[in-house]
Amino acid sequence: MYDVYCKLRDSKGVKDATVAKATGINQSTFTDWKTGRSVPKKEKLQKIADYFGVTLDYLMTGDDQNMPYYLNDKTRDLAQFLFENPNYKVMFDAVRKVKPEDLAFIKELIDRTSR
Repeated sequence: MYDVYCKLRDSKGVKDATVAKATGINQSTFTDWKTGRSVPKKEKLQKIADYFGVTLDYLMTGDDQNMPYYLNDKTRDLAQFLFENPNYKVMFDAVRKVKPEDLAFIKELIDRTSR
């Protein structure tokens, strides 16, 4: 579990202190997990999984094979609705006509907000 946590932490460019503050988990707890002095409780693991936007199973195993594409049920339902209803297809068609520089701008915004 700790290896998966470290990969997630490093991929987001955050430190244990940042995760500790965001999750309400004492920073020394992360050190205890690292050294094997203690084993994380499920409730704390769930807080970490939620923070990183992954499933508890992924945090525990690092196996994303069974991880759903959308972690949020509302997002999944909305995406399915848009997919199934042709009236909303225009949203996707519009993307085909967008200029490359506009897509680059959108990508940059997403990159900035996902850090």
